[in-house]
Amino acid sequence: MDLGLHGRIALVTGASGGIGAATARLLAAEGADVVVAYHRGADAAEVVAADVRAAGRRAWCVALDMSDAADVQRAVTDVGTLTGGALDVAVLNAGFNILTPLATLEPDEWDAIVRTNLSGTFYLLRAVRPLLRAGSAIVTVASVAAETGAPHHAHYAAAKAGVINLTKSAARDLAPAIRVNCVSPGLTRTTMGEMTVAGTTDNLVGKLLTGRIAEPEEIARVIVFLASPAASFVYGATFDVNGGRDLR
Repeated sequence: MDLGLHGRIALVTGASGGIGAATARLLAAEGADVVVAYHRGADAAEVVAADVRAAGRRAWCVALDMSDAADVQRAVTDVGTLTGGALDVAVLNAGFNILTPLATLEPDEWDAIVRTNLSGTFYLLRAVRPLLRAGSAIVTVASVAAETGAPHHAHYAAAKAGVINLTKSAARDLAPAIRVNCVSPGLTRTTMGEMTVAGTTDNLVGKLLTGRIAEPEEIARVIVFLASPAASFVYGATFDVNGGRDLR
């Protein structure tokens, strides 16, 4: 199936590894040029960019700190310079978590998690909007924790729940010219996912119908579909990609 992404230009945040890197590579395989945005891990970002170029597409690396509104604006200005002032896709994937029991969760840690995961998504939505051409798509990335909560995830779950609702509001504001949708992954084989499994005594994998956690590419496929013209009638949706966790 041709997703209609050939020749389009995409920005992917958190693209130096995990779901973001898998998304960047898949977008390139579908014919898109990719801005590989990262916070730390410049060398890893360059590897992803090299893979995009090996697929015959253009790639650029841009450093970006989601928690800093001014840095987000600076980075998006750089993106506009690199791409000729236009984007067709923005995948707002970057985020981080620190596992902390609610009883010991301090305000500074709460603020850091919410600022990066929720406020950072807002900063990027606001900054990237002028670059997006008519017919463009924004895909945000939330988490299964946003819908179910999770031990030691109060700050992260609350922030990601905010991302889901921010997505719905943005979809209303930007339609019909720009589609905004959300992917809500379950446990995935990333640094954060493996940290989550190691940091709890719950049998998290046992709650999945799949009996295993997701590979990053399995989440990326859904992101790329939503970013593509193939999803032209999908607005304000949240796609749960969680291995059937809610059905256990």
